Amino acid sequence: MDTQNPSAPSRARSASAANPTRTRHHGGGIVHENTRHTTRFVVIGNHLVQHKELSLLAIGLGCHLQSLPTGAGADIKSLTARFPEGPTRIAAALRELEAHGYLRRERVRTPTGRIITRTISCNQPGSRPADRPGNPPKAPLREAADTGCPDRRSARPAATDRPSRPREPRPRKALPAVPQPDCTLPGLLRTAVDLLTDLRRHDSRLLLSAADTAHLAPGVAAWLERDVLPSAVRRALTADLPDEPLRRPAALLAHRLSDRLPPPAPFRAPAPPPPVRLPLHNCDGCDRGFRAPEPGLCRDCRPTTGPGGCVPA
Repeated sequence: MDTQNPSAPSRARSASAANPTRTRHHGGGIVHENTRHTTRFVVIGNHLVQHKELSLLAIGLGCHLQSLPTGAGADIKSLTARFPEGPTRIAAALRELEAHGYLRRERVRTPTGRIITRTISCNQPGSRPADRPGNPPKAPLREAADTGCPDRRSARPAATDRPSRPREPRPRKALPAVPQPDCTLPGLLRTAVDLLTDLRRHDSRLLLSAADTAHLAPGVAAWLERDVLPSAVRRALTADLPDEPLRRPAALLAHRLSDRLPPPAPFRAPAPPPPVRLPLHNCDGCDRGFRAPEPGLCRDCRPTTGPGGCVPA
């Protein structure tokens, strides 16, 4: 009984903590109950959801971005309004996705000339749409056949090298009609043009072209004609503007000029003319000042039959 087996282990060895399958032998670990999706689902690769270098927030945000439809808001402001995380954490997660190729940001110019930042979500980092399965690679240009000269080859232009036909400019959509003033005084229209030109100082999005200003000036003149101060017109055009970029600021101003046109000013009777002030003269009899149309005698020096009057010599 006191003999010990030197080859037997002194105690049972525990499974290594680094072994990911240590709990499988004991019945632990995750068990999946999967149901096949037929609508409203997105395919996400395990290289993202099981990424070893991305944080949990970055992985979840990457999955959310891949599930969004094209055109949905993916900026920090939109994501902060959607999730409880603050803008600092969301910005850090976006930088992680961008560093590992799951996100790409490009600055593009819109047809209106505005520079915007476009966010591109990549479900397979490092691959372009032309490199993905199902898209055949572009055929290389065919070399021209040898014409017989050992040092010269005639190159036939490929179909892709032909100059493309210039695209015709799209017709510009007409602006809405604006009210017209009853009288077109040059000073009134000049004030209206100055007011429209000054709008860009209050909001940089209200930068109007010369054609737009000429179209809107009669509408502003109609407001000024109705006894509306220029400051009130400016306030009506610039108040409560939307936060998003304005695609057609001139169309918005034209709509406001027509929709918010005030009624005509109430009728006011013309003020009576001021009383006529007669010139001042000195009396020829007593040398006292009095007002009269012509020089002569004052009221006290004129000939009277009653007492108190003086008769000139």
